[in-house]
Amino acid sequence: MPIDAGPILFSNARIFDGHSPFLSEPSFVVVRGDRIESVSARRPDALDFREVDLGGMSLLPGLIDAHFHAFATETDTAKCETYPKTYEAQRARLILEAALRRGFTSVRDVGGGDHGTWLAAEQGLFASPRLFFCGRAFSQTGGHGDARVPHEQAELCGCTPRGALADLVDGADALRKAAREALRQGAHHLKLFLSGGISTPSDPIDYQQFSDDEIAAVVDEASRRGRYVAAHAYTADSITRAIRLGVRSIEHGNLIDVAAAGLVAAAGAFVVPTLATYDALHRFGRETGAPTHTLEKLAEVREQGLEAIRICRAEGVALGFGTDLLGPHHRLQREEFRLRSAVETPFETLQSATSVNAALLNMAGSLGEIAPGAFADFLVIDGNPLEDIALLETDSKAVAQIWSRGRRIEPLAHIALPCQHEKEVA
Repeated sequence: MPIDAGPILFSNARIFDGHSPFLSEPSFVVVRGDRIESVSARRPDALDFREVDLGGMSLLPGLIDAHFHAFATETDTAKCETYPKTYEAQRARLILEAALRRGFTSVRDVGGGDHGTWLAAEQGLFASPRLFFCGRAFSQTGGHGDARVPHEQAELCGCTPRGALADLVDGADALRKAAREALRQGAHHLKLFLSGGISTPSDPIDYQQFSDDEIAAVVDEASRRGRYVAAHAYTADSITRAIRLGVRSIEHGNLIDVAAAGLVAAAGAFVVPTLATYDALHRFGRETGAPTHTLEKLAEVREQGLEAIRICRAEGVALGFGTDLLGPHHRLQREEFRLRSAVETPFETLQSATSVNAALLNMAGSLGEIAPGAFADFLVIDGNPLEDIALLETDSKAVAQIWSRGRRIEPLAHIALPCQHEKEVA
């Protein structure tokens, strides 16, 4: 992607650096190309720069969504598998562009996003956050990635059945091959479904999925390539098992208990809550086409999400920030800030969405902070989000500027109609 020529001086910026619970005094940030060159309390010596006077507004790292599905284009994810891939790629492009224009300058796709999407984003073929992808997630037959209803008689052939967001893979050897193929294609992480979920019809929430040997095979392949495994896991038992077998990132974790949280913390692993998707399904799921089984299972996990965060905070777990939104609900991405404010301080939530997520992505020092050498991905906020997290909520117009890769991106205008991400980027 081309970068504006010459350095840019951002003056009179009050900085949230991703680590401190307080904004800085008015400061000066120099950006050269796609990197931050310097951060100082003093105006730098005369340079041939373009100046952007922020007038005391807040400057904070670009937001990171660590549980994102660019190819979850429908609330009923089974429908995603019925459309042509070329069509779905265009819909995913709209979802990614809208995320960027909400202030999410990086996203970790945990099922669906692939090398081609990443390559198009990196080459600037469309406006997109930085994309960290795994390809399709791995599910066992009858697991969370299996969209067949119980009475369906369709038999699987000997090959690996592929969906839009997940592949069905059984056996340690088959999983090793699938992991190697994903890593060959540049996957930044691998994803396993280790418990039941709400979006699929045949797997109870407490169903522990994959054998120990199967999980260990994927963890081994990832670690030998310098990558890691993320696992969809709701229950304390599935979380405990995942951590014991070397999984680094627990997705959702709503039914975690104190003992399991202690294990996560001791392992230096992460939990990524995704409150926004449960809230969106509860409020809009019926009208946006969520299947009946999803709405019925939702009650098993939705109300425990806040308590899971309380437990993890008390046990010292590194908490990331994710949303897991589906279809038209992607518009509600910044609702995660509102929802987490019930149990977290603004600083805690902002740190999760910036420096903690950067550490999860193995990008500390480059993402999630305002410091020399970091990428020039940041937001300018009219107000102090460390005092008022509502400045980042869905309906807020306080996001004054978005900068990605050293270039200014226009924020989305507020759209009154709910759940219409296509209209947002039109």
